[in-house]
Amino acid sequence: MINREDWYMIQDMREKGCYISDIAEKVGCCEKTVSRALKRGGPPPRRKMGVRASKLDPFKEQIDQLLAENVWNSEVIYAHIKERGYSGGRTILRTYIQPKRALRRSKATVRFETAAGEQLQHDWTELFCSIAAESKKVFVSVNTLGYSRRFHAWAASTHDAEHTYESIIRAFEWFGGITKEVLVDNQKAAVVHHDRQRGVRFTPGFRLLSSHYGFTPKACRPARPQTKGKDERMIGYLKYNFFKRYRRFDSMDDLNRLLEKWLIEVADQRFHGTVKEVVCDRFERELPQLQSLPPVRFDTSYRQYRRVALDGYIDVRGNRYSVPGELCGTMVALRIGLDGELRVYGINDELVARHRLREKGWSTVADHHRRLWQQAFPVVTRDLQVYEEVGLWS
Repeated sequence: MINREDWYMIQDMREKGCYISDIAEKVGCCEKTVSRALKRGGPPPRRKMGVRASKLDPFKEQIDQLLAENVWNSEVIYAHIKERGYSGGRTILRTYIQPKRALRRSKATVRFETAAGEQLQHDWTELFCSIAAESKKVFVSVNTLGYSRRFHAWAASTHDAEHTYESIIRAFEWFGGITKEVLVDNQKAAVVHHDRQRGVRFTPGFRLLSSHYGFTPKACRPARPQTKGKDERMIGYLKYNFFKRYRRFDSMDDLNRLLEKWLIEVADQRFHGTVKEVVCDRFERELPQLQSLPPVRFDTSYRQYRRVALDGYIDVRGNRYSVPGELCGTMVALRIGLDGELRVYGINDELVARHRLREKGWSTVADHHRRLWQQAFPVVTRDLQVYEEVGLWS
């Protein structure tokens, strides 16, 4: 429970735009207590306090000394004074400490502003929504420009490495350029490990992506999401704006179509309270600072290998697809695009077959097996003179 002084502190910090988590840290209570205090709309009533002596009075000097040494844990202080004869409870101790927490060094996050074209912040969020009248988990990537706060969002059925790379590429293409660095969380798709002893090690795929697009990869400090706070705020904005307006979608394509429409008509037109400017207007100054897109797009396809069966087919996700008959018994490389296209490459890395992925069944290109049919059923030709000799030809 908080007192009147705490409530006024909560109200003042909230009016200044502090996060509820930072307010709770400073006041020394949980976030739910802060939320309830703000919802109540006024301070708690004054308590009538007597003038009798407190059991804590003889120990206040020791408590103040511990606080000066940056010891703010009430349980630690309680154990310390109890060893020295304190016979009171914990509540009176907490009541004495709470007003003094304003003197504690604040852990409030200082917002870090980046220059135009400097940084893109990337993260995923997940939620359930209705897709084709069925509740499904949807993963949504959010990529936010640190300077202008313009962001791009893309929904997918998974958030693996290939979809992570695809989401960043789509964001670059949406903005029309590339930032100097990309800040990611410590997801497995991008980071192998990140600790003080070994530093940051990015996955080979993410390093290839960064090399292809010419940006410097960055990773947040572990267990500190505030590092990419701009992107975290956009995730909240997306959840409580777009997904409150739209709840049902015919398909994933329908979701992404409505999402792009909302980005243009709503998100880009919003007035940002921190930078005091309309996002699309601020982006116009950032666009010239973005690096140019490369001439060739990074390939985000899944890469696999298969051995071609003797009948000239390969198995992919439970279905069979034809390849040229001369490749029977050899290993071929597969690239399965996120758009559902299957490409097959031969021994010299040449494209030998192309198919659309099927829900079930076989996919056959007739020319692939023409040579196999000729070998299996050769056409036999005879000289017509043979028939004349036996009288069968007239």
